Amino acid sequence: MGLTKTEIFTDKQNQLATFLKAMAHPARIAILQRILISNTCICGDLVGELGLAQATISQHLKELKNAGIIQGTIEGVSVCYCINPKTWKLLETQLGAFLAEYKGETACC
Repeated sequence: MGLTKTEIFTDKQNQLATFLKAMAHPARIAILQRILISNTCICGDLVGELGLAQATISQHLKELKNAGIIQGTIEGVSVCYCINPKTWKLLETQLGAFLAEYKGETACC
């Protein structure tokens, strides 16, 4: 696999790409939607809701946590996850600004 040469891109470009890469799986979107709907921390109830193996869900949670999109705390034998509000706001701002760069239809294509 080739190098991505991330150093030639801005910090904001790299950061947005990291967020989007972490979210770029339907299971991760479903996990985030579940957290958003509950509007609280979730602790281990994703297996029954998503129909995926615990190990698979753990891997997806790990990717989201490594990107800083969610945060976790240990409560007894389980780990509870919630949205990281600072990162979520940053993601909302950066993605919104990126999408707003589109100026509308042109006659070129």
